Amino acid sequence: MYIRAVHAEGDPRDLRQLIRDNPLGLLTTAIHSKEHPFLQSSHIPFVLDVDDEESDTDMGRLRGHLARQNPHSKAMIEELSSDPEMHNVLEHDVLVIFTAQHHYVTPKFYTETKPSTGKVVPTWNYAAAQVYGRARIYFDSTSEETSEFLGQQISDLTRHAETSIMGYVGGDRPEGWKVTDAPERYVDILKKSIIGIEIEVVRLEGKFKMSQEMGKGDREGIIDGFYGLQNDIGKQIGDIVRQRSEQNES
Repeated sequence: MYIRAVHAEGDPRDLRQLIRDNPLGLLTTAIHSKEHPFLQSSHIPFVLDVDDEESDTDMGRLRGHLARQNPHSKAMIEELSSDPEMHNVLEHDVLVIFTAQHHYVTPKFYTETKPSTGKVVPTWNYAAAQVYGRARIYFDSTSEETSEFLGQQISDLTRHAETSIMGYVGGDRPEGWKVTDAPERYVDILKKSIIGIEIEVVRLEGKFKMSQEMGKGDREGIIDGFYGLQNDIGKQIGDIVRQRSEQNES
């Protein structure tokens, strides 16, 4: 990822929050195969585990699952089945990209530069995190270890999505759906049709490109412009641009 210093996010806590708020990551692998493409990508919702949330060095682990019939899964299984000495860990690092809020920025928002020089062009504001790590694959459907991993992973992912994303936390909101609400036999059958992936994170980097490079007048115009859209995404982007603008000035 190309990251200018003004856009860099170095606080792992902010990047962890970005991932947890936007858990649908784009997993990309590079695997030599006679049957499948070298590069493959799949959109997968992930759970992020971190032992020490205050640590700057504990990168954590990502847990997810894919359909066994996905060609991406088949390429991973093919590689690992060919060499038991790999211990179900892919040879090359994998990349997972998480993207948060993003929006086109019209030059009409640049209320300082556009009227004075006209030297403005459109751009795109966005926030993203990139995760690199070693991936262990749980694909033996007869293994108790695989069954336990998948059971824990889908339960944790469901709990996170139902509470943090859907807001089903009880009280004025109903209780969220739980995996145990489905018949146990049905869940066991479905677990046979998926494989698990656990990524030990070795590098985490992020970028909040939210107009920090612009002058104060243009940043204020951008904030007002997004608020003027009068929709949820406009307010979200406007809030982030304001927050990052204030950080830039502090």
